[in-house]
Amino acid sequence: MQLDTLHFTPLASLSGGVLIGLAAGGFALLLGRIMGVSGIVGGLLNRGGQGDRAWRLSFIVGLLVAPLVWQLGWRLPDIQVAAGPVTLVLAGLLVGFGTRLGSGCTSGHGVCGLARGTLRSLIATMTFMLVAVVTVYIMRHVLGA
Repeated sequence: MQLDTLHFTPLASLSGGVLIGLAAGGFALLLGRIMGVSGIVGGLLNRGGQGDRAWRLSFIVGLLVAPLVWQLGWRLPDIQVAAGPVTLVLAGLLVGFGTRLGSGCTSGHGVCGLARGTLRSLIATMTFMLVAVVTVYIMRHVLGA
């Protein structure tokens, strides 16, 4: 198996990782909160926490608006999704179930939890990565998709 040098973007990937790390660190330092998207969305949907809805909503709106702002100055990469709407909805539901089962998402465990040195986040992140490797292997080499 060869490295896809056409789509190999180490500087862009490193830059994105640094920005995510800085955002997560700033989020923890300024708000004392974990920048885990599933926890932020879950808290927004939970009717009990009325006092922190504003920052949660601002965070989610920022996630949605940021690509639009980026596109004002630069071109977004072309992304083609080879799945239909039913598959995408099913995948979204499975991700939601997985974040509930794992007590957090990849951003909460993989970025923030690992930085805090929690064993639970290490195990969760190793599980995410193992499942991703197995899924890609099955999709590409067993099913030929």
